[in-house]
Amino acid sequence: MPRTAPPETAELVERLRDPAECRRAFSEVIRDYSEPLYWQIRRMVQNHEDANDILQNTFMKAWQNLENFRGDAKLSTWLYKIAINESVTFLAKERKRLNISLDDQESALIHTIEADEHVDGDKLAAQLRKAVASLPEKQRIVFNMKYYDDMKYEQMSEILGTSVGALKASYHLAVKKIEQFINNSN
Repeated sequence: MPRTAPPETAELVERLRDPAECRRAFSEVIRDYSEPLYWQIRRMVQNHEDANDILQNTFMKAWQNLENFRGDAKLSTWLYKIAINESVTFLAKERKRLNISLDDQESALIHTIEADEHVDGDKLAAQLRKAVASLPEKQRIVFNMKYYDDMKYEQMSEILGTSVGALKASYHLAVKKIEQFINNSN
């Protein structure tokens, strides 16, 4: 099970703002957030290599924009927002590159899951991954954040810029679609 990011401290944020401590503090950010961000990205794009590339892009973008981080939101919220935006941008570029629709991309994600050698043989887990991959992009993001990361709706709202009520509805719809997908697969 992927580990979650540690609770952030005001001291870490202060060190990120201090030119003498910034590099060392950012190394801690990379160490602490690589795994949870990787899994958030991976569940969106499904491919290990793509997820690693997007994770690198996420940290590069965070480093380049560190002076713009005002601390209005939590550091983790800011990093997740960058990671999700990078993932959505990647998926859009892939759709365009492959000249496929959103529905075709969902099928391609399911195919990627079936061909993935980095996944163990647990059939139920693979079924769940396929069901999640079949969701519309926004529902997939919301489901992943709530189900896998156990993220609070308030934090998801900050990251996604969507109301808590809309997120709850989206999660509920996602769960119903996943249940239907699994029931139809059996």
